[in-house]
Amino acid sequence: MHILIVEDNPDIIANLYGFLEPLGYTLDVARSGTAGLSQATSGTYDAIVLDLSLPGMDGLELCRRLRKEYRLGTPILMLTARDTVQNKITGFDAGADDYLVKPYSLLELDARLKALVRRSKQEHVEYVLKFDELELDTSTGRITRAGQELSLTPTGLKIITVLLREAPKLVRREVLEREIWSENPPDSDALRTHIHALRQALDKSFDWPMLRTVPGTGYQLVGPHEN
Repeated sequence: MHILIVEDNPDIIANLYGFLEPLGYTLDVARSGTAGLSQATSGTYDAIVLDLSLPGMDGLELCRRLRKEYRLGTPILMLTARDTVQNKITGFDAGADDYLVKPYSLLELDARLKALVRRSKQEHVEYVLKFDELELDTSTGRITRAGQELSLTPTGLKIITVLLREAPKLVRREVLEREIWSENPPDSDALRTHIHALRQALDKSFDWPMLRTVPGTGYQLVGPHEN
């Protein structure tokens, strides 16, 4: 796997190289946010490991620009010392696919990178999923609501694909977790934070919400008559 590491701490960089290269990873490093932007948009990577505290441009801004300005779909794993739920929500809102809090296990980093890359390379059947105002072309990943294109993270796109296939039926939380993370689910807040980010993109700019949470059970897509 070819990974871009965007990190300015030389000790962390050395640790990542020392652990990942013997496992067969090919690594490039960018030591600032601006360098990370240049390398991420000019190279081809299987995943990006992104620190939040960077010179030139912080990791959140870099992530937002890669997603919104350059529409880059490469999976992004954030590394940070900021461990509150709100910090995680902010990271996922910016477009991150996964989140590791320092200090972290290098074994876990390896497992999460492999899971991210595996999910991103899954092939989808080429057909269009529709429910009410929502339409997803699974061959391109383009999703619209009422004709307006939505910008989702790769994980958000995976969630909405599962919900669309079952709509308007309820999808249980454990089913979503299994579809997204297979047998390696992250911490208990991960799905909730991804759902929060998805709801911002799906419902915030529209007159009525399509994404419904059934507390303690799961999630479903609903039409205007159910609001």
